[in-house]
Amino acid sequence: MDIREVLDLKQLEGLMRDWSDSTGLATIAVDAKGEYVTGDVNFTDFCIKYTRGSEEGLKRCQKCDAECTGTYYCHAGLMDFSRDIIVNGEKIGAIIGGQVLPSEPDEEKFRKIADELGIDQDTYIKALRKVPVRTEKSIKAAAKLLGDVVNMLANANYVNEHDADMIHKLDDEIGHASTLIGEINEKSAQLDKIESKQNILSLNASIEAARAGEFGRGFAVVAAEVGKLAVNSGEINKSIKESLKELTAAIKALEAAK
Repeated sequence: MDIREVLDLKQLEGLMRDWSDSTGLATIAVDAKGEYVTGDVNFTDFCIKYTRGSEEGLKRCQKCDAECTGTYYCHAGLMDFSRDIIVNGEKIGAIIGGQVLPSEPDEEKFRKIADELGIDQDTYIKALRKVPVRTEKSIKAAAKLLGDVVNMLANANYVNEHDADMIHKLDDEIGHASTLIGEINEKSAQLDKIESKQNILSLNASIEAARAGEFGRGFAVVAAEVGKLAVNSGEINKSIKESLKELTAAIKALEAAK
């Protein structure tokens, strides 16, 4: 299942922007392969331009993206999150983001990180000072809220789409069943005619056997068997009609329930 099949990505990105405006956290959506499916929302220069902009920083960020789940500290000391999008028991993507500080930063620590990543210290610290600060509790609550809302939206869309498919298939099957009922009714009418002819044939054969006297005994046996066949055909035809009556009522009830 593909995330694009159950989520309107423009609607999703709008939801993420509203959430980001109210929380100050950055976010983006990815598919099951980890590829971005929406634009980045509120990403910071500290993360994108500088940390990921360096070769070593990008390598460390990609490792975090691949291995970290829930709410966690990234290698650069910021708090990030990753929330899986699960539909019908299958992971179809994730909401990732964060890029916030859980407390006022220790700038000396970040200067050392800048050296490790090959980034100018003063430039890195200037970008760091623009990173939002939120409590760890509020970060976790905000990440959970976004993850829950997106999961509810995805699953609601899946159920609606699945139900629509089921209704469409039910419509097709009802139409097919109605056609079969019509065909069976036609054949039942033909059986009525055959039954009538068998009765007439049996009666005529009995009359002719009686006229033939001794020579008509064998013919009389045949006439009797034809008569039995007519009776059996009538009973079978009656049973078919009763079944058709019940089936027709069931089809009408299904159509009324749609």
